[in-house]
Amino acid sequence: MAAATNNLLNVEESPSWGSRSVECFEKLEQIGEGTYGQVYMAREKGTGEIVALKKIRMDNEKEGFPITAIREIKILKKLQHENVIKLKEIVTSPGIMLNSTLKDVISFELVCYHLFDISFRTSNVFYMCHQGPEVEDQGKPDGNKYKGNIYMVFEYMDHDLTGLADRPGLRFTIPQIKCYMKQLLTGLHYCHVNQVLHRDIKGSNLLIDNEGNLKLADFGLARSYSSDHNANLTNRVITLWYRPPELLLGATKYGPAVDMWSVGCIFAELLNGKPILPGKNEPEQLNRIFELCGTPDEINWPGVSKIPWYNKFKPARPLKRRVREVFRHFDRNALELLEKMLALDPSQRISAKDALDAEYFWADPLPCDPKRYLW
Repeated sequence: MAAATNNLLNVEESPSWGSRSVECFEKLEQIGEGTYGQVYMAREKGTGEIVALKKIRMDNEKEGFPITAIREIKILKKLQHENVIKLKEIVTSPGIMLNSTLKDVISFELVCYHLFDISFRTSNVFYMCHQGPEVEDQGKPDGNKYKGNIYMVFEYMDHDLTGLADRPGLRFTIPQIKCYMKQLLTGLHYCHVNQVLHRDIKGSNLLIDNEGNLKLADFGLARSYSSDHNANLTNRVITLWYRPPELLLGATKYGPAVDMWSVGCIFAELLNGKPILPGKNEPEQLNRIFELCGTPDEINWPGVSKIPWYNKFKPARPLKRRVREVFRHFDRNALELLEKMLALDPSQRISAKDALDAEYFWADPLPCDPKRYLW
């Protein structure tokens, strides 16, 4: 039955996941910090292949394997696309094994993620790592007794978008911006078609190799979602500068539009040469959004007054929308696309699919070939 479900969902089976030791890799240097763990550049000893090792942080070992890590693993096993980072396998510290329960969890996709979440808050299923086969049937182990690390093995990417943009004297050309935006939207459209919200789109999570290929990375905050948006989700996601107004106002029912706001912020940042909404805290972030995009009301955003914190944070005086004024130096097609990405009402925000069809990508200058990128 499990195999049939796996085939139906077109999920790549990886029977060897969790059976290899991290000692198969030579750590070269720490290259970053993910949502819940350190990231290292490493070399596989057998093949010489360069990979990225993401160490899963076990902040409270008594609570077992982090639910966020399980979500990321399962989502990345489901997503197989040239603009989404590839998760190659999972490896463990020497002497540490994944028990059969956890192997089953990460090997098969569950259709209902809300059922998945509930099931992992019960019984002893959090205690999924053990040291040697003899521990398997001894019940719930003490959290501090069986210590070890688990690593996710990713394909290695040479750069991230923020790192490139911050290089002194480097300014992306319009063809380069179009190239990167098109790849970002293509990868994000694929995620949304597969009912996955990324929920942390920002420059440091957009990885680029030396051939100019861009991939969405760090799915530590990603969630599967239902098309009717009826599930309650946390609004404490997305890095502040890229967080949409509905989340800042307390909405808990949302969909792909939250990612598209972040994409709009990235788009304007690339064209403008610096972040467009660098708030220091949530109230200031909302003020910056309102000063740029205008005051939300029942006319331009039907239903906004019912969002929990609307009355607390709405401006004392009406503010007009100033996107076209502030970014008047952008070309007409770029402005039209940006306006649709930064729509206050999430139901009016452009989708990734429709954004790819925007005139911006079809007007001269056209997006460049990724391989022609020069830094």
